[in-house]
Amino acid sequence: MSAPSAAPLAPSPAYLARTVPIDDPGDLLRYLPAPTPGAALSWIRGGEGLVAWGEIARFRTTGPARFDDADDHWSEFMSRCVVRDEVGLPGTGPLAFGSFAFSADSPAGGVLIVPEVILGRRDGAAWLTVVTPGSLGPLPDLPAHLESVAPLTEATTAAFAAGARDEAAWLAEVGQVISAIRSGEVAKVVVARDLIATTTAPIDVRRTLGHLASAYATSWTFAVDGLIGATPELLLRRERGLLASRVLAGTIRRTGDADVDATHAAALAHSSKDLEEHEYAVDSLLESLRDHVATTSCPEVPFILQLPNVMHLATDVTAVPDADSTEVSSLAFAALLHPTAAVCGTPTAEAARVLAAHEGMDRDRYAGPVGWMGGDGDGEWAIALRTARAVTDRTWQLFAGCGIMAASDPAAEWAESEAKLAPMREAITAS
Repeated sequence: MSAPSAAPLAPSPAYLARTVPIDDPGDLLRYLPAPTPGAALSWIRGGEGLVAWGEIARFRTTGPARFDDADDHWSEFMSRCVVRDEVGLPGTGPLAFGSFAFSADSPAGGVLIVPEVILGRRDGAAWLTVVTPGSLGPLPDLPAHLESVAPLTEATTAAFAAGARDEAAWLAEVGQVISAIRSGEVAKVVVARDLIATTTAPIDVRRTLGHLASAYATSWTFAVDGLIGATPELLLRRERGLLASRVLAGTIRRTGDADVDATHAAALAHSSKDLEEHEYAVDSLLESLRDHVATTSCPEVPFILQLPNVMHLATDVTAVPDADSTEVSSLAFAALLHPTAAVCGTPTAEAARVLAAHEGMDRDRYAGPVGWMGGDGDGEWAIALRTARAVTDRTWQLFAGCGIMAASDPAAEWAESEAKLAPMREAITAS
């Protein structure tokens, strides 16, 4: 680990964390106490997961060492935290929620937030965790807390405008990227675009997250420090000695017609362009893990992941860390994999240079790792896709990216990006 770039924590009393079992609380997202995006912390999939609020500590990092520095801060925090965990499941005990910039050069850097209250549910069990500095006070009464939650504010409308590049400019840049690929300069480049949403009133992020969690139940619905979204791509999970990752690359838009979508799924499964793109992404992940795992399991053929708006080629990879890597945290493993070929390109360094030259924008935390980590280093980190970040209380920046190959058609890539923007466009104005 490198030396922290930020100032070390000032001396303070020990932190105390207690996790207790509770009755099933129902919809977790309804417990978020505030509508503002910066106050919400969530990690929900299929009705299970975590929501959190309050802030015991916040660690900001920047530059190439942003992951290592965050890992060091979390280790230091845990060295002064006394834990009383009566549940003992993944996600219990004190947690840190985090999100990190795609690029080391981005001023967005990285952030880890240690919440005061965490509400979780998994495999039929529910729990409440409270973290406090100094002595541990009484646990908050959950029903009383629910009664204090402000009602949802009214739904709002939004106007959408091009971000860094309009359609004509983006298509032209994609054309130049295709030329660079065909010349042999690079094999694949993921080119992203942004969209600016301006709402008539501040949105209630609880409503937005609720829509995403319902409409995209198989994705991970997240909120960390004003970054919200529903991503289908798991970068890295470390849980009880096992690593897991889900690779997505190769996409086709859904039409809503079952017969047409079945035909599209078959075409995607046999598309040489999409299969080649997917193979690059899987190989990139396996190569990044190779020197740190003892065994790896990876299917030879991808499956079709069907989402409400698109279908992806998908591969689930599992691995067991080698003897020298058993203490490596989930965040450190996520940093090892970032950026994947699925969000950057191949080869990585050349693709990053090409996308930086043609995107015309700072990705901020889009396509960077987002997720959570426990005191033992276990955790889940996804790639921040299908996402938006709060610029002001009425301005949001939405992102989408497409994998560009030699056989890509710029107009088809634009249509794919429109499909990928749809989840956040709908969620921001959800009723």
